[in-house]
Amino acid sequence: MSEPLVAWLREHADGLDEGRADPAWVLPALAAADVFRVGVPVRDGGSGGDTGDAIEALARVAEHSLTAAFVFWGHRTFVEYLLQSPNAALRERWLARLLDGRVAGATALSNAMKFLSGVESLQIDAVKRTGGWRLQGQMPWVTNLRPSGFVVAAAVARENAPAAIVALDHDRRGLARSPDLDLLGLRSSHTAAIRLDGVEIDDGDLLAADGPAFLRRVRPAFLGLQCGLSIGLARTSLAAARQAAADTRHALRPRLAEVQQRLDDTTGRLLTGVRDGRFVEQAVPLFRLRLTLSEVVQDAVQLELQTGGGRAYLLDRTAGFARRWREAAFVPIVTPSVSQLEAELLKHAVVAAR
Repeated sequence: MSEPLVAWLREHADGLDEGRADPAWVLPALAAADVFRVGVPVRDGGSGGDTGDAIEALARVAEHSLTAAFVFWGHRTFVEYLLQSPNAALRERWLARLLDGRVAGATALSNAMKFLSGVESLQIDAVKRTGGWRLQGQMPWVTNLRPSGFVVAAAVARENAPAAIVALDHDRRGLARSPDLDLLGLRSSHTAAIRLDGVEIDDGDLLAADGPAFLRRVRPAFLGLQCGLSIGLARTSLAAARQAAADTRHALRPRLAEVQQRLDDTTGRLLTGVRDGRFVEQAVPLFRLRLTLSEVVQDAVQLELQTGGGRAYLLDRTAGFARRWREAAFVPIVTPSVSQLEAELLKHAVVAAR
C-alpha cells in the first residue's frame, strides 16, 4: 500500500469513524492508490493478481481505518460482481469508472445472502412489464452510497422465475436515497437506506438472471473480502498489545502469541480456500473462518486493553484504541452476523446428523 495512503488514513482514521471527516474524501483517496485494481485482470484495467491479493489489500487498509476498509469492501465487492457477471455490456459501462473512483460501487446483497441460506425473504419485488420489470421495495442498510454518483447491486424476487441480481444507478427514476444513517461509528462511510418505488429495469440491468447460482459463485469473494476487515483490525490491536507488553514485561505475552498464531493460521486457510475455489461448493468452512476471525478480533482488542491497562482508557495516551473498540463492536453484526452464521452452522449440523 502506498505511503501517501497510509499517511492519509492515519491522519483521518478517527475523523472518519466519528463523522468529522468528509465521507466524500474516502473513495478518491483509495482510488488514487489504485487499491481497487488489485485482483482485477490486467485486460480489464486492473493490476493483476487474484481475490486473495484483494483481501490482503483490504486488510492493510483496515489496519488503519475500518471505515475506509468498509467503503473498500462495498466498492470492491461490486467490482467482483461485474467481473463474474455474464453481462459484458454492463461491465463495459461501469468497470473503468469504478476502478478509478469516479463512481461508487455498493452491494445491497446482504439480504440476498441471507435469502440464499433461507434466513429471510427478499425485500425487493420485480413485477413483469413489457420489456422488463418494475421494482418495489427497500434496502435498509447500504454502504458507499456517495450522493454524487453510485451504482448498487440488489437482489429482486421475480414471479415464476429465479431471483435476479440487478445493478441500479443513483439517478434511476423511482430510486430514493435516505440521509446517512446515524451510526455509532464508521460514520463517514456514506451508509444509508434506499427505497424503490416503481423503478423500471430491463435485461441490460441484469448482473445475473439466475441469482441463486450467481450468489454461490460470488459468496467466497463477498465473505472473503469482508474477512479482511477483521484481519486488519486484529493485526493492529495485537501489534499495539505487543508493544505495551514489551514495555511492561507483561504476563500476557503467551496469550498474545496464541491469538497471533490463530490469526495467522485462519488468514492462511481463508486465502488458500478463496484461491483454490473450494468455498464455492463448501460454504460451511468459510462460515467457520468468518466466525473464528470475529472471535480473534474480540480477543485482540481485549488484549490491547489489558496490556495497556489504565492508559488504554485515557484518550490522550493511546492513539486509536477507542476507535478500534468501536470498530471491533461492528464486526459481529455486519451481515452475515455472528448469530446468523451460528444458526446456519447449527442447521448444517442437524442435517449432517440425520
